[in-house]
Amino acid sequence: MPFRIFHVPLKRTNSRLFPDRRDIFQIASVSGRINAITDMLDGPESMNKALQRLRQHISRNVQKTGIALLSLIILGGLLRVDAAFSDNNFHINQGVLKQAEDRWGKEAPTRLIAWENIVRSDRSNSDREKLEKVNAFMNKTMTYAEDMDIWGVSDYWATPLEFVSRGAGDCEEYAIAKYFTLKAMGIPDDRLNIAYVKALQLNRSHMVLTYVSKPGDEPLILDNLNDSIKSASERRDLTPIFSFNGTDLWMARQRGQGEVTDSSRLRPWRDLLKRISENNL
Repeated sequence: MPFRIFHVPLKRTNSRLFPDRRDIFQIASVSGRINAITDMLDGPESMNKALQRLRQHISRNVQKTGIALLSLIILGGLLRVDAAFSDNNFHINQGVLKQAEDRWGKEAPTRLIAWENIVRSDRSNSDREKLEKVNAFMNKTMTYAEDMDIWGVSDYWATPLEFVSRGAGDCEEYAIAKYFTLKAMGIPDDRLNIAYVKALQLNRSHMVLTYVSKPGDEPLILDNLNDSIKSASERRDLTPIFSFNGTDLWMARQRGQGEVTDSSRLRPWRDLLKRISENNL
């Protein structure tokens, strides 16, 4: 079965991202009107059904608002991140190099300078050349390690700066670092997606980077488990779960039906963008 990530863009910023003011007032006045509702309904059974419908209505509005607010926070973070991750601005200053050396050892500045050179000296004639350069650099320079062994927590999304400084990370770090590095080298955001998949041979969740030259094309897969960049149809060992990039987040659906995913999926990405914008090591 072909590997497909189905795209459903997040809503653009407008007043309808938030509940209508009438909805707010209706929700706010619910507790004060329960007695009146009780008098209008016939018996406890009707009352229970009405309250159940009301709870569902409130829950839907709160969930939509939460996703919208998180989306706005993420988009705001991306404005700052995009300014840093461009070929003209991509420069690691001496202060950062010194911090990296103090924390991660003498090899950390060497890795960071090599990473900077990949971006600033790039003269590739095609996106494919850029993909090959970045994929090879990350896969060969970095070492795979679990979050618990590096950061002391079960799940942590390190920034590219943290990842390259440390020289180690798990699949999430590889995919995220490749994504931001390729953006810095000029590949448009709509061609790149970070994809959560299931690695069937390992029987565990996994993260990869995907690339499409234009909408509808078969994705290419950049994976720390495989140094070769292959098309999705060649990677039958991967089953897609959901995918996202700087402006979109969507679920992979077997029938091609996509939907914006739960807001909890957005939190690690939001936190990552905040740390990138602050240049935290």
